[in-house]
Amino acid sequence: MMHYCRVRELERGFLFNSGEFKRVLKPGKYFFLDPLFRVEVDKVDVTEVFVTHDDKEVLWKARAFEDEATVLDLKDNERGLVWVDGRLHSLVGPGLHVLWNVFHEVKTEVVTVDEVRFDTPNTAEVAYLPGSASFLRTVEVESGHVGLFFRNGKYVESLLPGMHLFWVKAGPFEVKHVDLRQSVVDVAGQEIMTADKVTLRMNAVVAYQVVDPLKSVMAASDASQALYREAQLALRESVGTRNLDELLADKTNLSEGLAAELSGRVVAFGLKVFSFGVRDVVLPGDMRDLLNKVVEAKKEAEANNIARREETAAMRSQANTAKLFESNPMLMRLRQLEVLEKLLENSNMRLVLHEKGISEQIASLF
Repeated sequence: MMHYCRVRELERGFLFNSGEFKRVLKPGKYFFLDPLFRVEVDKVDVTEVFVTHDDKEVLWKARAFEDEATVLDLKDNERGLVWVDGRLHSLVGPGLHVLWNVFHEVKTEVVTVDEVRFDTPNTAEVAYLPGSASFLRTVEVESGHVGLFFRNGKYVESLLPGMHLFWVKAGPFEVKHVDLRQSVVDVAGQEIMTADKVTLRMNAVVAYQVVDPLKSVMAASDASQALYREAQLALRESVGTRNLDELLADKTNLSEGLAAELSGRVVAFGLKVFSFGVRDVVLPGDMRDLLNKVVEAKKEAEANNIARREETAAMRSQANTAKLFESNPMLMRLRQLEVLEKLLENSNMRLVLHEKGISEQIASLF
């Protein structure tokens, strides 16, 4: 009995007899004598990228593909990148992969996962490939941050802002994100006793920045908490050596001293302190009332002094005017006329002159 088979232009046929591969059939028409129905032809489409035949390993070992396919035989620590017609197409894992290069231009690249981090210029393209999530873990380092890459607990390198790829199942690793921007820490609600035994509640704020990221994560589990603790100690030590009047009179000097003291303490944590300012000083209720009374008394004394100075100045001015009138009678008469003019300006009074002189009549009015 004859067995007829036609292989089209974009197909290949795999001829099997009794389940054993015999040869590849190129495009064309074929007739086979098959009285026992043992001949079988499996036709595949070469426009597909990957060969999905169940016996592709047998076909590969039998050299069935010749130069019409690219073969990737990847070990456990290898991965394959596949480009089709100049575009990144897929990422494949360990195993045998056969790719037709008859209809498409196919290129491949084999990489190992020994380095854990996959450094490639095509980071974004690889990250968004279908199925890449099963092979790769994506780590995004934000702007203003740095990523510290640790492998097996040991520091490897610092990662700049952007997207970074790491192979999964290639060994333990960790990326610690460190913020390099200037930050602030509130040191609030600190109850501290001054040198003269007055208990204060103080609020302060520290402006700082990470200048050595590696030191900041290696020297302390949380650099900001370490900074907060050292700021507390510096504040207590500085306030404890000053009297209340000194603190209230010069908070600027206190802040500058605190900043200098704290800067020396946090160098070991990879931090730089820009300022350490005392924001609020809250006094106890009885002490606040007492200080209010002191301030009130001072202000009242100042007001009395000002009033006395003004009275003295006024009396001195009057005495000088009197001496001037005494030495110059004509000025006295002119002053009398000015006063008389003001009296008559807005009144119904009349001035009647008698036989006496006008000067004598005016003088008699005063």
